[in-house]
Amino acid sequence: MDHAASVHAMLEARESYPLILTLDMHGIPHRWITWQHACYYHAKERVAWSLGGTAFTIHGGYSRFSGARSQLSSASIIAIKGKAMAIRAFNNVPPLNNRELFHRDRHLCAYCGGVFSSVRLTRDHIVPFSRGGRDAWMNVVTACRSCNERKSDRTPEQAGMELLYAPYVPNRAEYLILTNRRILVDQMAFLSQHVPAQSRLRESM
Repeated sequence: MDHAASVHAMLEARESYPLILTLDMHGIPHRWITWQHACYYHAKERVAWSLGGTAFTIHGGYSRFSGARSQLSSASIIAIKGKAMAIRAFNNVPPLNNRELFHRDRHLCAYCGGVFSSVRLTRDHIVPFSRGGRDAWMNVVTACRSCNERKSDRTPEQAGMELLYAPYVPNRAEYLILTNRRILVDQMAFLSQHVPAQSRLRESM
């Protein structure tokens, strides 16, 4: 393998590295970061402590004096020194979007109980905008297109359609689970400790 091919293979391998879970100094989940960002924290000596297994190891150049090759490894969970903002952010309402909404509701239509793929689902506002409803976690549920059209611009009561489950606001740990498709076992074990007992995410843990 020539040098260019070797570099290309190395870059592809790095792109496959999992995201690293960051915590604040108190162990509160903060956010996902890339391996590059994790390297920055390690290089700046801002990693206070770590948990879990080794997520990646980056190899650098060779020393002129010893001939040894430098390397930097990171665990899958790292606590960051400084103002990580996790304490304030943990109980903040996470941003609402369809992907995380559908995951929260397990792709289950709140009206007919069917399980559908994302392309067949919609965001339904329990109290429609025209009646003062808001685009917020507590006013939205997952609905298949057929049920959404049937409900139209009405409340469930007006449409004679019973809600099969209640909406709720995901906490920080739930949101982090919802936003990452490739969570390592040790990261999931850590985050699951912060997921409320009533969360529907527990059904798939």
